Amino acid sequence: MSAGLFGLLDDVAALARLAAASVDDIGAAAGRATAKAAGVVIDDTAVTPQYVHGITADRELPMIKRIAIGSLRNKLVFILPAALLLSQFVPWLLTPILMIGATYLCYEGAEKVVGWFHRSSRHDAHAAPTASAGEDAEKQMTSGAIRTDFILSAEIMVIALTEVADQPFWPRLIILVVVAFVVTAAVYGVVAIIVKMDDVGLSLAQRSSRFAQTLGRGLVAAMPKVLATLSTIGTVAMLWVGGHILLVQSDKLGWHVPYGFVHHIEENVHHAVEGVGGLLAWLVNTAASAVIGLVVGAVVVAIVNVLPFRRKGGAH
Repeated sequence: MSAGLFGLLDDVAALARLAAASVDDIGAAAGRATAKAAGVVIDDTAVTPQYVHGITADRELPMIKRIAIGSLRNKLVFILPAALLLSQFVPWLLTPILMIGATYLCYEGAEKVVGWFHRSSRHDAHAAPTASAGEDAEKQMTSGAIRTDFILSAEIMVIALTEVADQPFWPRLIILVVVAFVVTAAVYGVVAIIVKMDDVGLSLAQRSSRFAQTLGRGLVAAMPKVLATLSTIGTVAMLWVGGHILLVQSDKLGWHVPYGFVHHIEENVHHAVEGVGGLLAWLVNTAASAVIGLVVGAVVVAIVNVLPFRRKGGAH
């Protein structure tokens, strides 16, 4: 009797260890998948604050909350089921889909670069609401932010999926759900902090402490520069991530020349410089990816701008 009881306890302990190991494996895999998508996460974080630019302080957080809920809905309701079905039944489609999304990122990034020179890009014209725009305009801006998020979320989830494609179905599902929640919380938590920093600065500036006043005025003065810097980072991240995806995935499809050329330079830099060779090699890869992204994006921008419907749209 006691032997049977101890045997049962041993079995329970073994199952508990197995479950714990599975949880650890899922957590580690989710961490790797999230890290792999870090470039798009940076882009998502940098792009989103512009959608609440000009919104009154009392409407900023509710608007960010609605965008965050829409982002999570994008990931869990639309993207995740489609990605899992594709990975389960037609996994070969993931690479073309990933490249289409990457091309769109390149297009968005290149369009912003063009906008820096012409100061009249379509995206900027739609992404700067005013505080007096009203509830309807705010809803439109929220919808626009959620639509933009859909592309970025799709890239994040597909990139994460490619990292855990070798996992069985249920662990893969759990990992992607974890990634969806972690990424959404991280992105929109940081966005909420960014957009409220000027309010924190105003509050500090009104205190009696001279140090608090100085810090507060510094925060208020710095926020426009921070937002401008984030916008630039977001644009570079779009080009870098889009170009890198195209570089790697084209190699998987059999076009080895671009990837082989960049990888050859990267390896030479890595071995030529001791100590910081790894960092310099990464910078070479990143710069090459960004250039590829800019070239591809510029081509797509040129094509889109000569299409008849684009010319008609630009006439309004």
